[in-house]
Amino acid sequence: EQKSRAIVMLNRVIEKGSVKCEKYWPSTKDETMSYEDTGFNLKLLCEDVKSYYTVRRLELQRTSTGETREIYHFHYTTWPDFGVPESPASFLNFLFKVRESGCLNSDCGPTIVHCSAGIGRSGTFSLVDTCLVLMEKRKDPSSVDIREVLLEMRKYRMGLIQTPDQLRFSYMAVIEGAKYIMGDSSVQKRWKELSNEDQEPIPGNASPPPQPPKRALPRQNENRAPHLSVGEATDAANNISTEENSVQEKEIKAKYVNNIRKRHREDRIASTAQKVQRMKQKLNETEVKRKRWLYWKPILINIAAVTTLAIGAIVCCSMYFQ
Repeated sequence: EQKSRAIVMLNRVIEKGSVKCEKYWPSTKDETMSYEDTGFNLKLLCEDVKSYYTVRRLELQRTSTGETREIYHFHYTTWPDFGVPESPASFLNFLFKVRESGCLNSDCGPTIVHCSAGIGRSGTFSLVDTCLVLMEKRKDPSSVDIREVLLEMRKYRMGLIQTPDQLRFSYMAVIEGAKYIMGDSSVQKRWKELSNEDQEPIPGNASPPPQPPKRALPRQNENRAPHLSVGEATDAANNISTEENSVQEKEIKAKYVNNIRKRHREDRIASTAQKVQRMKQKLNETEVKRKRWLYWKPILINIAAVTTLAIGAIVCCSMYFQ
């Protein structure tokens, strides 16, 4: 419909043990997935797997007409939810891979960018790319106010950039990308070297290791184990303390994530309620104006008619007596 040529996916299918996104592309070459409800077939033509991203070339076919179209699927596989990429270099190397395909050119349709919620990682990608495009057009990186660009984008997608780390990373990536805009073409080669894209990819959806078996506590009537030495007891206490701290950190992080999600949900609900209230207010004002006009309309018509007749009578009398 929009003649888009690329999809940029910034999340993994499974993250932290939960499904973040359905796998909507074929797994093997020449495999075809059929979407009967929309009337499309999707086939994987080729795949280029790097250490932290994968580029796929897909063929989309409309079943009713047989029309086909090739699209790219750029999949960033190591960007954690509520987090940031490994470095600005790896992110910019990925961004320029997308650019080199020509999918972000003005003669193509809009590129689809998504993650899980569609505001954190997607917002970071969109903000950095938008700022670099503006710098390129204006030929002056200092003329681009990143904060103002983000606020303008938030008018169309509320909540873009979820965490301070994502905002800080966006600034770092824009500053690094501006070096290329200013004419330093060597930075692109350095980004590729620093990103280590040719290393073996880390399995993104590997299941976590099994939990250790529960320790059986000795009963009072059973023979107790020999006493530990002072050093062994200290080491054991340190291990237990480390485990407890790790559990506490995980609990704090989980509460923090839940609070952020709850706050965003409440913000969305409040924003929707405000919009509905404003719409109702506008409708009420329009209805009041309409009723007021209907009330005054016949009165004004009668006044105009009487005035016209009176003026006509005066003119006739003046002409008669002359």
